[in-house]
Amino acid sequence: MMKKRKFKKVLILGSGAIKIGEAGEFDYSGSQAIKALKEEEVKTILVNPNIATIQTSEYLADKIYFLPVDAYFVEKIIEKERPEGILLGFGGQTALNVGVELFTRGIFKKYKVDVLGTSVEAIQNTEDRELFKKKLQEIDLKTPLSSSVANVEEALNAAEQIGYPIMCRIAYALGGLGSGIAHSREQLKKIAEKAFSFTKQILIEEYLYGWKEIEYEVVRDCYNNCITVCSMENVDPMGIHTGESIVIAPVQTLTTAENFKLRSIAIKLIRHLGIIGECNVQFALNPKSQNYRIIEVNARLSRSSALASKATGYPLAFIAAKLALGYSLTELDNIITRETSACFEPALDYIVLKYPRWDLQKFKKVSSNINTEMKSVGEIMAIGRSYEEVLQKAIRMLDIGIDGLVCNNLKFKDLNTELKEPTDKRMFAIVEAIKRGYSIEKIYQLSKVDPWFLYKMRNIVEIERKLQQYQIKELPENLLKEAKQKGFSDIQIAMLTQTDELVVREKRKKLGIVPYVKQIDTLAAEYPAKTNYLYLTYNGCKDDFNFKDKKQVIVLGGGAYKIGSSVEFDWCCVNSVKTLKDLKYNTIMVNYNPETVSTDYDICDKLYFDELTFERVWDIYEKEDPLGIIISMGGQIPNNLALKFHKMGVKILGTNPVNIDIAEDRHKFSQLLDNLNIDQPIWEELTSLEEAEKFADRVGYPVMIRPSYILSGAAMSIALNKRELKQYLQKASDISSEHPVVVSKFIVKAKEIEIDAVANKGEVCYYAISEHIENAGVHSGDATIVLPPQRTYLETMRKIKIITQKISKSLSISGPFNLQFIAKDNEIKVIECNLRASRSFPFVSKVLKINFIDLATKIIMGKNMPKINISPFDLDYVGVKAPQFSFTRLKGSDPVLGVEMVSTGEVACLGDDFNEAFLKSLISVGFKMPKKTVLLSTGPIDSKAEFLESSKILEKMGFKFYATKGTAD
Repeated sequence: MMKKRKFKKVLILGSGAIKIGEAGEFDYSGSQAIKALKEEEVKTILVNPNIATIQTSEYLADKIYFLPVDAYFVEKIIEKERPEGILLGFGGQTALNVGVELFTRGIFKKYKVDVLGTSVEAIQNTEDRELFKKKLQEIDLKTPLSSSVANVEEALNAAEQIGYPIMCRIAYALGGLGSGIAHSREQLKKIAEKAFSFTKQILIEEYLYGWKEIEYEVVRDCYNNCITVCSMENVDPMGIHTGESIVIAPVQTLTTAENFKLRSIAIKLIRHLGIIGECNVQFALNPKSQNYRIIEVNARLSRSSALASKATGYPLAFIAAKLALGYSLTELDNIITRETSACFEPALDYIVLKYPRWDLQKFKKVSSNINTEMKSVGEIMAIGRSYEEVLQKAIRMLDIGIDGLVCNNLKFKDLNTELKEPTDKRMFAIVEAIKRGYSIEKIYQLSKVDPWFLYKMRNIVEIERKLQQYQIKELPENLLKEAKQKGFSDIQIAMLTQTDELVVREKRKKLGIVPYVKQIDTLAAEYPAKTNYLYLTYNGCKDDFNFKDKKQVIVLGGGAYKIGSSVEFDWCCVNSVKTLKDLKYNTIMVNYNPETVSTDYDICDKLYFDELTFERVWDIYEKEDPLGIIISMGGQIPNNLALKFHKMGVKILGTNPVNIDIAEDRHKFSQLLDNLNIDQPIWEELTSLEEAEKFADRVGYPVMIRPSYILSGAAMSIALNKRELKQYLQKASDISSEHPVVVSKFIVKAKEIEIDAVANKGEVCYYAISEHIENAGVHSGDATIVLPPQRTYLETMRKIKIITQKISKSLSISGPFNLQFIAKDNEIKVIECNLRASRSFPFVSKVLKINFIDLATKIIMGKNMPKINISPFDLDYVGVKAPQFSFTRLKGSDPVLGVEMVSTGEVACLGDDFNEAFLKSLISVGFKMPKKTVLLSTGPIDSKAEFLESSKILEKMGFKFYATKGTAD
């Protein structure tokens, strides 16, 4: 038994850059761990190069190392800092693997560092597949028939003994990396060869096709007290990674006996393994019996634990950190209710649905099929009181241009295959099958989705059919109310009754059909809650509390993490809320991402875990009657709502929404630049192939093409000649006056520079100029960025400042904004303006040690802030921000960068000079430095010429070159 003792200094390992399989949930868990330790007056040392995270803010950890989470660097930090303890369970698989390596090498013993919480031996027993199997056999628990193997031949032999189909898994991996299902010897050979490129050991096990996947979040202290915090059920069956699955909490289709049995087994297992803190147990359950298999245990905070924490309101990470210090569950309070101890198991009087967010359309050759390897880049969480309600809410939260489960125009060529071999559109395929008259039994046999969920989806289809029979004026009150209770939005109802969203809103309000605010309290209202953790539902008859607070401000969050919008916007939201609280305002956060710090129970005065749609935010606004809404912190989703709210008389704080619209609208912004005599690339909006060819001939190739109806820079392309232009535009077959394309001159070999700034009524108060290492043509989110600029002329920077001030004044900006430029031969052109915080705000704030969001929020709230003149010569160090890519997760993806963003995260490191910072950043995103040999494939002749000088330097350093045939010749 671990004894409670007072630690003076503890090292915490973060997870590094956001990547597929390891995302923002570890910012949440690490931030909570730091708070728990600080409450105990423990000095905290954090290692994490992810500069966009909340946990790397100066007001949390006592000391932060923006260095790779790598055994070499962590050992150096231990040697310097001499911590008494280390936490391995709050930084995902990355932190766990580094901890195991350091333990194995004797580093912890050498420097007398205690591993707090779950021991490394227990971690190894859960991560090593063979050891895990043995530990379960010791207490007669069932695992899938399996065999650990060390090479492809052993894998093939094991599969013959177990029988096909089989599942292949690898040890010490995250997000199902390297896993797969093989139905034949040939398939297994391919999967095993790939798996062995990541590890030395793989597990061949029986494939439990059609079994249910059930999860339990379990907490145990060093005194053997144990509780299950949350039960979760995967809507998708076994064979789809839990990170790719739709997950509901609590479990819905298990009998009381089944639930009790699996819960008891989970507790028995965790006690046997000796876990201290929090862990996740995954089961497979035969739908036709109580037969089960234990799939795995994650002896750390995970994606599922972040979901369970937000679903129940139980602060898992905070409690786990306290338990790691030696506390018992009975000693700790439930900090949600303040009335009970942390040893009480949460009870839910609502249900929660997690839905993954994919961005597969950005990767042209990547299959849309979902299986045992993760491909999703984020997730959302919907709260409500029926499955129908949360499913429709969840789909809207994905921000994929779809308004719910129904009222969509999705088509499927081969519906049976779509149901049997699921893609990211599986739920919509089920709806199509219901509409085509498939029986529930047939859909179940094809999809293995439990009939309980299928019947609920059929209810939604039935309401859609009923709504289509009415015009809005004749729509019965009871049907309108039922539709709202089943999750239909005003937009969906308007589409089905041939009217406008605002007409539906007016009708339901007249009839008294309004949503009610409900409170999450962890104990199903058995005890009074003292937190404001809220959601809205039509399945109620009154609000859970009175709206008495005044001097309130709403901040809109960023929604699901996706490519182009990630943890950096959560950093902006959290810092904005922090400043508002410092200014004595009551704060309201609206967001629905369970991975974020902004959705923690202790960040704001009220948290609405709900949709960021026009309808729902307006509902909240009307109930709360705030001073206004801040829309400039959460990225593009809130920004898109600005003008619509402005027209409805909603008070938007900061820059006038009319001016936001000018910056967002290509025509209006271009006209503004012309009026200000500011240069921009030549462009035109065109409606036919002939017009596009004429424009390209006039300005010269290459040209950039972007359909104007596609948001977030998606589907952009560069055409080098007429053939490529024609090829691209023929694919965009619906090019017309309704769907034009924007074609602009692309300037080759130009440098891209951007400025992040804060202005007050048009006067720029603070700014930071950063330069891209890659030339223009690589999306700014995929570029490597350096601050202060290293290769930019002072005259160029002077011009940028002048142009920025001109634009700021003309748009009367009050708050954060970002401008992007291209520079060539000391001439600069403006390419984009965002009147909101950008993804580089955390980077520039932390490098310059000036919190741009704090200053922007004060200005938005009417405070006059003094100007700060920032010179690039004031810094005696350099910051480099590098992108994190997840190509290894996406088979068929092209790793060549272009104008469409494909990175999933970022890191940033500091150094005495550019080379040092750049090298640290590259190591932080997983680059391995070649030891003595380099394989070259340099592409076109220009690239070969560019590389000549570098190759000579590398040759002098003793490197040996191998090359593909074209490069060698």
